Amino acid sequence: MDYVLAIKSPVYGSQGAFLAYQVAEELLKANHTIRQVFFFQEGVSNANAFVNPASDENNLVEKWQNLAKLHRLPLHLCIAAAQRRGVVDEVSSHLEQANLAEHFTLAGLGEFSQAVLQADRLLTF
Repeated sequence: MDYVLAIKSPVYGSQGAFLAYQVAEELLKANHTIRQVFFFQEGVSNANAFVNPASDENNLVEKWQNLAKLHRLPLHLCIAAAQRRGVVDEVSSHLEQANLAEHFTLAGLGEFSQAVLQADRLLTF
């Protein structure tokens, strides 16, 4: 089956984003396809390269990056939500400092809608 995951939970402070990561891992192990992981609302914090958890905590940003690299998994951020919350790339930043983590891409709702139309299931966290 083809899935799209939509994540609105923040990187820390709730279990939603980590649960989404665990579900993504299990789907891929079961040979399902994930067309896209789309982060919106507070979920865009999952792509903040400046997140720096304590050494005894899970680094969820790093986990998403590794999963994307290993499985060629598209990690898309709602560009409007990201800019409102200060997650920017070099192009959209008004400052000279970007904090969009590697393997994450700013995207619009059109790309998300296309992925949803082509998927069998949409899971929201």
